[in-house]
Amino acid sequence: MPAFVVIGGQWGDEGKGRMVDLLAQDAAIIARYSAGDNAGHTIINHMGKFALHLVPAGIFYPDKVCLIGNGVVINPAVLLDEIHQLEERGVSTKNLFVSDRAQVLFPYHQMLDELEERARGDAALGTTKRGVGPAFVDKIARRGIRMADLLEPDALRARLEQVLPEKNAVLVKLYEAEPLDFEELFDAFVKFGCELKPYVRDTSSIVCDALDNGEQVLLEGAQGSLLDVDAGTYPFVTSSAPSPLAAGAPIGIGIGPTQIERVVGVYKAYMTRVGAGPMPTELDDETGDILRREGPAPEFGATTGRPRRCGWFDG
Repeated sequence: MPAFVVIGGQWGDEGKGRMVDLLAQDAAIIARYSAGDNAGHTIINHMGKFALHLVPAGIFYPDKVCLIGNGVVINPAVLLDEIHQLEERGVSTKNLFVSDRAQVLFPYHQMLDELEERARGDAALGTTKRGVGPAFVDKIARRGIRMADLLEPDALRARLEQVLPEKNAVLVKLYEAEPLDFEELFDAFVKFGCELKPYVRDTSSIVCDALDNGEQVLLEGAQGSLLDVDAGTYPFVTSSAPSPLAAGAPIGIGIGPTQIERVVGVYKAYMTRVGAGPMPTELDDETGDILRREGPAPEFGATTGRPRRCGWFDG
């Protein structure tokens, strides 16, 4: 049975998490395939309210396998915090697995994200300052560090010895910031690797085997179509690679494009956007404020808590 994809048709925050939570009942595997902890899903079920940034929404079904694919950037501290919070509230994570090819987000990514955004001044993009953009830059520039590297201290040391001097040079010489200590960073991420080792797998093989066995696979999108770097409102878009479009799903989870059977696009009855960028139908008045505060759900970002800009549906 081929896979199907759930994507957002706007600028994110359309309710994808709720839709995935409903559709997950019929799937054997639920997988995230793009973005990082800059995207958030809010899930409300019989166990309460949960805001997830990396763990797929299907985690609340104990008989489902949940995957974080190779197209996702992983902040190990955030992932471990989500795992611990879920376990503390009685949600099992024994069927959660993370791709060994997923890129790792480091503190220098977060520092650079914030410093770059500050340097843009009035031209700021409105990033979440989580470091996801700079992490994807490193991925494309072939200087990223992957989850598999965290499991091998010698490999991690070799990669950090290549990358950290360059990052520190930029931090110190360009932004006059403090450099990061190599040994402190290395020790912290070796520890992360030890804690996350039980979750790290070749997730592409897991998905391919499930599809070969006729099982249904649900691919969970993040962000929204209008944030795609090519199809969106550039430069006010995401750096995520693969794209938040459905076309990015097979790349971000490691399957062929012909294995996608259908795509579910999720839209909200009105538009919202977090951060800078054009929004033709924005309501910068009392009506917009009413939508934000008294609409179907409070319109504040699940990741940053920032108020969302609200406007009429723009088809």
